[in-house]
Amino acid sequence: MPSKKPKTKSRRSSPAGPRAIWNGSISFGLLNVPVQLFPGERSVDLHFRMLDSRDKAPIRYERVNSETGEEVAWKEIVKAFEYAKGSYVVIDEEDLRKAAPEATETVEIETFVDAEQIDPRYFERPYFLVPGRKAEKGYVLLRETLRKAGKVGIARVVIRTRQYLAALKPHGDALILLLMRFPQELIPATEYHFPAGRASAHRISERELEMAQKLIESMSSDWKPDDYQDDFRARLRKIINAQIARQKGGAKARPAREEARDVDAQAKAASNVVDFTALLKKSLAGKSATGAEPMKKKASARRS
Repeated sequence: MPSKKPKTKSRRSSPAGPRAIWNGSISFGLLNVPVQLFPGERSVDLHFRMLDSRDKAPIRYERVNSETGEEVAWKEIVKAFEYAKGSYVVIDEEDLRKAAPEATETVEIETFVDAEQIDPRYFERPYFLVPGRKAEKGYVLLRETLRKAGKVGIARVVIRTRQYLAALKPHGDALILLLMRFPQELIPATEYHFPAGRASAHRISERELEMAQKLIESMSSDWKPDDYQDDFRARLRKIINAQIARQKGGAKARPAREEARDVDAQAKAASNVVDFTALLKKSLAGKSATGAEPMKKKASARRS
């Protein structure tokens, strides 16, 4: 008889995508809604390494004592706060643990406020709150109640040992958690100088205001985020891919200096300063000659 092959359990690969930062719950009043916290943004930055131009070896950064020039081992390094130039107070791990917030993994809603009352400068980073198993009813109840009332939940949440202020609001079928800045993190406008007073105080005529309004109306359209791409990163990625192809013996690539010249030319064209009234007249003349749709396309290109 042929020998039976041992049975092997089939492995199911986990679905691709971001991983939950933590499993917790939304808490308000006596209600608790189990949720998972997922990131709502992704980094698309191009990261570069520092190399020695002579042999292309990576540059390594070392922990060096500024007085002796000797490298310092991790076990000898302590954290300190510089309260005056050259004066430090050492903060040990026990002090940090005492100050650290309790990791509750709960979005603790403290109050509900009208959505339009919050200054957009307070918003910092988005997260998605995905309902836990069999928690859909409570999740939808909170989402639809917030939407109907036009309210946003203001909460505190601890993520990776740091406490944040956050706003909980509906977004389509989702509840999103927007991390917020505390008031002391914002620079007040009073620290800068802005041109005050009415338009007439700055020699702006009624005609200029009317032309500017007409120009804005001619360039107005619905907000379509997909129309706006990071052109600089795309051009830089094109240059990198060309360099890689040339290094691997592929097709002859366009020299990076030519690409850089194109970018410089565009920057110079964008920085030309002309008479404001003449600019308005040209813009409005271009609209009447070509129609509103081409003007929108040009405006989109300029914004990009």
